[in-house]
Amino acid sequence: MARKYSKNDEKLNYSAAIRELKQQGPARAYLLWGPEDYLREQYLSELKRICLPEGEDSFSYHRMDGPELNMEDLRLAMDSLPFMTERSFIELRDMDINRLKDSEALEKLLADVPDYCVLAFVLGASYELDGRLKSVKALRQNVKELKFTSQSQGQLTGWLVRRFAAAGKGIELDAAQRLIFISGELMSGLIPEIEKVAAYAKGDKVTVADVEAVANHIPEAVIFDMTEYISQKKYNTALSVLAELLSDKNNEPIAMLAMLGMQMRRLYAARLAVEQGLGIKFLMDQCAVKSDYAAKKLINAAKAFSLPQLIRAVELCAETDYKMKSSSQDERELLKEVVLRIAAGEVNGED
Repeated sequence: MARKYSKNDEKLNYSAAIRELKQQGPARAYLLWGPEDYLREQYLSELKRICLPEGEDSFSYHRMDGPELNMEDLRLAMDSLPFMTERSFIELRDMDINRLKDSEALEKLLADVPDYCVLAFVLGASYELDGRLKSVKALRQNVKELKFTSQSQGQLTGWLVRRFAAAGKGIELDAAQRLIFISGELMSGLIPEIEKVAAYAKGDKVTVADVEAVANHIPEAVIFDMTEYISQKKYNTALSVLAELLSDKNNEPIAMLAMLGMQMRRLYAARLAVEQGLGIKFLMDQCAVKSDYAAKKLINAAKAFSLPQLIRAVELCAETDYKMKSSSQDERELLKEVVLRIAAGEVNGED
């Protein structure tokens, strides 16, 4: 079964974080990171505005770019007094925290940040901190850490409504849910899709059909739709979706197989939830499904499979992963084969 949703996956309450910043003022040092780079940059802009009300200047604003961090340069920037403003601001971009050469020096500097200085480590959306490392521990002990995650379904829907309204369009609830589902939960990825859909929609209100016509479908959503077509016995459509995925050279078969395996594990959990009367909340908690919309689709699709079929589907994905990584067989053909075997409803290795 898929891993249980953990505390580390909790979503940042962005509104509360901004409210705290405005009410309590800035901390001495920050670590700003996580996949939701749109919100990260919004928070950083507000932090800069509070620290540098007159804007960036060469006296009070200092920027250092990674991946290496020069401790002497950082010390000099921290010692530089602000000019014509209450605070100085140091922006440290894309430092490779996992590979810092002198974590002890950094710890000493961060433990003694002057009261007139605010510094912020800003990491890229794809950067992952290794919490086991001394450098990361040293940083976390001396900064205010904010990990910018995708927002809740309700917050995203409200934000979508406001963005479409600014573009002169309303949007139906099911269209908003579908857009989030097929284009992902990250605001930076949704912004261009909102612009495309708003420009395409002919009426005053955006519909599901408008979203389907022009919005980008992320591979995870396409895999989800493919398994849903299999559950509906629309095998030709499912295979057409697979062929389209494979036609894009950016889609690696191993990565697509991993998505398929995750989807089959979620369907297995959904089938268990159906048989044991555990409900949608159980499924969302156990499988990190973030919206009722996706959970309901999983439940409906799972009803078309038996538990033995789903157990075998999970096994087939694991077996195929091993073949891809340990043999010279064509990865694309292996992916096609596993989809066909799942569609055939194989149980215990037999049709």
